[in-house]
Amino acid sequence: MTGFSSFEDFRVLLAAGLGPDTEAVDGAEARNGQLTKPPGALGRLEDMAIWYAGWRGDAQPQISAPQVIVFAGNHGVTARGVSAFPAEVTVQMVANFQGGGAAINQLAKLAGARMDVHALELDRPTQDFTQGPAMDEPECVVALKTGWDAVDPQADLLVVGEMGIGNTTSAAAIAHALFGGASADWTGRGTGVDDAGLTLKTDVVAEAVALHGGAGDGLDTLARLGGRELAAMAGAIAAARAHRIPVILDGFICCAAAACLDRTQAGALDHCIAGHESAEQAHKAVLAQLGKTPLLALGLRLGEGSGAALAIQVLKGAIACHSGMATFAEAGVSDG
Repeated sequence: MTGFSSFEDFRVLLAAGLGPDTEAVDGAEARNGQLTKPPGALGRLEDMAIWYAGWRGDAQPQISAPQVIVFAGNHGVTARGVSAFPAEVTVQMVANFQGGGAAINQLAKLAGARMDVHALELDRPTQDFTQGPAMDEPECVVALKTGWDAVDPQADLLVVGEMGIGNTTSAAAIAHALFGGASADWTGRGTGVDDAGLTLKTDVVAEAVALHGGAGDGLDTLARLGGRELAAMAGAIAAARAHRIPVILDGFICCAAAACLDRTQAGALDHCIAGHESAEQAHKAVLAQLGKTPLLALGLRLGEGSGAALAIQVLKGAIACHSGMATFAEAGVSDG
């Protein structure tokens, strides 16, 4: 269970985060140099396998217990008309996740992943963050704890996704507050708002950041401009590091939540890779700010963890080659 009850406690945990096992990294690099292929022939798959080996502490690892967690929350800012869908859709989609009918259910099943769903107080939306903070510190801590405790310590890979009408507005406000620029740089169409809706949404993001921007670190920004599901994602990502579980980041909303960790503690996302670049226009810029190069770019904009769950297959391919291929000596092949 969690060992924090305040932002300050959580900051201490982030600062004390484990790093990769250097012996496993060295062993994985040595093994990679002996496999039956020309040097570098598997491109990024080689780097991914070595990265994964370091975080798992095993020079020849396997992926056998991935976990996908979807967090759901409702946002008070939807009262401003920033979404093309009503807040009731969040509740309806949670039921769909629980019934196995959503895209993420299919992709998690395909990846052999355990899937869990956590709905966070859907009957009590966060506050409208154009009027005041979305959450106070105790509320945000509760959501961080929900995420932290949702991670299975026995998992060997984690994907976190979300559902929450209005949460692209929240993610845009977080990105604008953390990274600067203009509100239009970070605000997209989300679930499909029209031109007038996009203008309104952009104005709402600007209002929120004018009210809250520059107030503290990433955790403070998360509380003021985030949602319970974003905070839960951040908590789960942080917990994964404590358990040395590598993470595949999903789209714009997931990366906005992750950015709050990165801007609180440098290196807090070293155990994470980017699963994909979504169609939400600001996601590419957020990935650049985080220094993450996506594995896939398929025009996805669904959320739910769907792009990251699909990318599990790519990482599994990297690990299968790294751990399953024969070395030159084992295969009796001359290495030149």
